[in-house]
Amino acid sequence: MCWKKAALLYLNNILNSKYDNLIIFANRFFNQSINLSKQVFITGGTGFLGSYIIKELVEKGYSVIALRRSKKIPSYLPAFIFENVEWIDGDILDVVILEEAMKNVNAVIHAAAHVSFNKSDRQVMYQTNIEGTANVVNAAIENNIPRFIHISSVAAVGRTTNGELVTEEKKWEESSTNTHYGKTKYGGEMEAWRGMGEGLSLVVVNPSTVIGYGDWNNSSCKLFKNVYDTFPWYSNGINGFVDVEDVARAIVLLMETSISNERFIINGDNWSFRKLFNSIAAAFGKKQPWREATPFLGEVAWRIEWIKSIFSGKKPLLTKESARVAHSKTNFSNRKLLETLPGFSFTPLEISIEKACKKYQNAL
Repeated sequence: MCWKKAALLYLNNILNSKYDNLIIFANRFFNQSINLSKQVFITGGTGFLGSYIIKELVEKGYSVIALRRSKKIPSYLPAFIFENVEWIDGDILDVVILEEAMKNVNAVIHAAAHVSFNKSDRQVMYQTNIEGTANVVNAAIENNIPRFIHISSVAAVGRTTNGELVTEEKKWEESSTNTHYGKTKYGGEMEAWRGMGEGLSLVVVNPSTVIGYGDWNNSSCKLFKNVYDTFPWYSNGINGFVDVEDVARAIVLLMETSISNERFIINGDNWSFRKLFNSIAAAFGKKQPWREATPFLGEVAWRIEWIKSIFSGKKPLLTKESARVAHSKTNFSNRKLLETLPGFSFTPLEISIEKACKKYQNAL
């Protein structure tokens, strides 16, 4: 069967699918002759950000090898994207699997991480985010990987209390505003920079809080579920937020450059938590949060949530650390990234929120 007929048959099979699927197919089909010879290995492929990075890679025609701990494929993205991935079942704590998975690979994107503000998750978080990163870095060095993208977090750069602008030049400082998650991501970064010293061509990216359509029972997607369930509390703290698709696009673009040994903050805009929650509530047609969690009330609220979690067996919606993050005021700069990637622009958060809320509602 000639390639034209095959293409027409494939298009005919998906004509009744969502418009997004047609775009994905077109991008993938017409770019595959350029990029299919390049293999990219990604950790954390079934995670929120990792799955969108895979989507971006597949759309651009890359051959993708992805590590996963669970065989459950994200349901919030078209299934055929993941059918074009070579899956490896394993964990970044397994050195043997990592070294085998990276053979003949052109680039590694390390997206696997454990995110939590709950005290009960700290041991796993330190092990995954620091020891796991060390394993990925060592395997990449062993296999002479020519390109390594380490996905860190703005939490590894550090927060402020008075709204100062944070750039890539900010040095890590021990502070009460640092969460244990931030400490583990900083530790993971140190392993990545060590790898640079041992020969890796490294780019570190520090996304701010990533928002978008995903599994709203996990990761930062919980913000949407909390607002949908009319969680009453809001704060006037300021934080950076960014569309998940923008982060994935920026990461792949940076991978495709020759830039090495640089760090980039990936941040769409700086909003107060109150503005974010109000925007999500408006998009859902829900009541906006109405109780201001002042620093004092925040301390009371996380204790109430902690007591409730003891009886319910569920993790609290608010913890000591997340309550304090909600009151920090930090503005993150995106200037370096925009100057480095001409033509790149961030999706306005209002549009990201409206798009995500519509998809969450359609999925109910």
